[in-house]
Amino acid sequence: MLGRKIGEGGNSDVFEWGNNNRIIKLAKPNTTMFALEREFRNSLIVWKMGLSVPQPYEVVEVENRPGIVFERIHGEPLKERLFKGFMQHVHGGQSNFDWNDIRNTARLISEVHQFSHGGIPTQREFLKKQILSVDYLREDEKKAVINRLDQLPIKNQICHGDPNPNNILMSNGRPILIDWNDTTNGNPESDLAEFVIMIRFAVLPTDTPQEVINGFDSLREEIINIFVEEYTLHTGTRYKEIEPWIVPIAARKLSADAISDEEKRLLVNEIRIRLRDHEK
Repeated sequence: MLGRKIGEGGNSDVFEWGNNNRIIKLAKPNTTMFALEREFRNSLIVWKMGLSVPQPYEVVEVENRPGIVFERIHGEPLKERLFKGFMQHVHGGQSNFDWNDIRNTARLISEVHQFSHGGIPTQREFLKKQILSVDYLREDEKKAVINRLDQLPIKNQICHGDPNPNNILMSNGRPILIDWNDTTNGNPESDLAEFVIMIRFAVLPTDTPQEVINGFDSLREEIINIFVEEYTLHTGTRYKEIEPWIVPIAARKLSADAISDEEKRLLVNEIRIRLRDHEK
């Protein structure tokens, strides 16, 4: 049943499973069966709602590793599509950078935020647990971040929890959200802050051509602006409502295994600047 490896994330390895229509996401040692079962439940809930997500089939164990069997989506991560356009431009080809990818992603996330479900964990305590677990902030800084989080209004809408361009597959022009491990009921602005932070502070691989890095750097804020404009069009939420969530979500991201130490240092610096500015 277990086929070739086709992908990898901070918490799992992805393999072909059975036929061409299914994959299995096998946990790495840093992921527990409890976390995997939570992801399966979350995925099943949002799939039954008719959202654009892969169908989850079952939780299994393979070679002493727990895993989830999913519908296979034949698509390309949004991150790869963004960078491919820059690469083609560098090598003299025509860029295929498609702004509709960004608009369609914002539209899909706005659709996710229309729902709520009692079977999904509460966001506030979930975020606090992640923030308190990080090693990159002092205890007084963690307390200050949580105090700011406590001052924000509480909402009760489904939030993906990690809608970064690695978790968005583009398939036949349609965005599909994967990796529902951090899904909660809470404030949609947290998802928007997650996307903003990923675009603004992402550190590209060391083998990326400098021209591509320069091209991406020149477009980071335009990507954010187009994403937020499209989301605002569908929900009325504006950037000023996202801004207060930058600090707590940046702190949460410090608990992630999938981002580099360099990127985490950028986030720590941003958090400290914003905490100092808030005290003035």
